[in-house]
Amino acid sequence: MKYFRATALLVGLLTLSLLSACARKDDTVILRLGHSLDTQHTVHKAMVYLGERLELYSKGKMKVIIYPSSQLGSERELVELLQIGSLAMTKVSASPLEGFVPEMQIFSIPYVFKDREHYWRVLDSELGKSLLKGTEKVRLKGLGYYDAGSRSFYTTEEPINSPADLKGKKIRVLNSPTAVRTVKALGGAATPVAWGELYTALQQGVVDGAENNPPSYYLSRHYEISRYYSLDEHTSVPDVMLMSLAVWDSLNEQQQKWLTMAMADSVEYQKKLWQQASDQALEAVKAAGVQVIYPDKQPFRDAVKEFHHSFDGTEVGRIMQQIETM
Repeated sequence: MKYFRATALLVGLLTLSLLSACARKDDTVILRLGHSLDTQHTVHKAMVYLGERLELYSKGKMKVIIYPSSQLGSERELVELLQIGSLAMTKVSASPLEGFVPEMQIFSIPYVFKDREHYWRVLDSELGKSLLKGTEKVRLKGLGYYDAGSRSFYTTEEPINSPADLKGKKIRVLNSPTAVRTVKALGGAATPVAWGELYTALQQGVVDGAENNPPSYYLSRHYEISRYYSLDEHTSVPDVMLMSLAVWDSLNEQQQKWLTMAMADSVEYQKKLWQQASDQALEAVKAAGVQVIYPDKQPFRDAVKEFHHSFDGTEVGRIMQQIETM
């Protein structure tokens, strides 16, 4: 496994050594952006918009070239390429970022946010900006957050109406210690499974269910097997646009300003796309016969109180208190 990752990373490095993370041609700065998403994903479309806005603001002096669908490696490998300055930008989920920035685990803790408005108020605040800044200690520059909605449970055999219904059920989770603890706190048996293997795992009964946002549930076609979707919305984990700190530092102040402005436009554009995609996904799965459940969230909130208290006296606990007051 280590040999495979090292080989894949070497291939990516050789490719990027020819391309350069931040090329300069005829006084035009070209930023290379790699990610693992499909080109129909709202975040990819927002990245395309980012490039358009950057080119507009800079009057053609800055451009973005995008390599989607893991062309340059896995999410983890892309982050490593950023750290050594061989790639300019990539997108990651905030959840795995807790391995680099422990405070990022705040997003994987259930029911930290009251609603969508509260969620974006936090992300747009000085606290949200400081969490992004925390990536700089590992040679990464956090440019902004993209909406990834809220994660909810979907199951194959029976619906989830309350935490009691999760007892004994094997639920696929993200590769995040906090995500594992969340499912355990709610009574389920957390089972990490690679995303690409999840359809088969659900089909064969390796897991009883999983948890994700509506577009991912729909586009993955997991609804074909797991016919119950319970919108408990336990966590809201944003995507994070990262840039190589070395590449950011190589830009002058005006170039950094153009990129910051383009990123802000891209975030607002993606928010609208995400809401449309989420609404359309829910309508599509309902039309396909999925039973969509809207459970009372209070029992779920009550079930994780002890989990919340386990952070008392820690930096993450302090952040939780700060969020609660916002």
